Amino acid sequence: MDAVGRLQQAVEGLFPSLLGVRFLEASPEGVRAEMTVRDDLCTVPGIAHGGAIMAFADTLGAAGTLLNLPPGASTTTIESKTNFFAPARAGSRLLGECVPLHRGRRTMVWQTRVTDEEGRLLALVIQTQMVLEGRG
Repeated sequence: MDAVGRLQQAVEGLFPSLLGVRFLEASPEGVRAEMTVRDDLCTVPGIAHGGAIMAFADTLGAAGTLLNLPPGASTTTIESKTNFFAPARAGSRLLGECVPLHRGRRTMVWQTRVTDEEGRLLALVIQTQMVLEGRG
């Protein structure tokens, strides 16, 4: 199974699956995914809740980290910063493109651009993932 299939299987039945995250491309150098803004992900009629967008981006950064971990290690988000630029409308398809800014032994930093289908920047997220060593 390729990286996209492994990631999709890993989130099955979990919060990213509830959000409707669908991975499109995945490698240690980056992750691309999409998510459709449903009415139940909105805070006011027709506008996506910022937390749903942040959770979408967080999923991508965590996925990128997973693809870079040594055997037996896991990860957790320790910091996340989001700038919102435009609303995400209900019914629209969000695209997330996540690239590493730093891939270290103890931490990894990822930047995710969230755009709409027309390429309009909706949010920019930078997050830090801690690498948790496996128990030997």
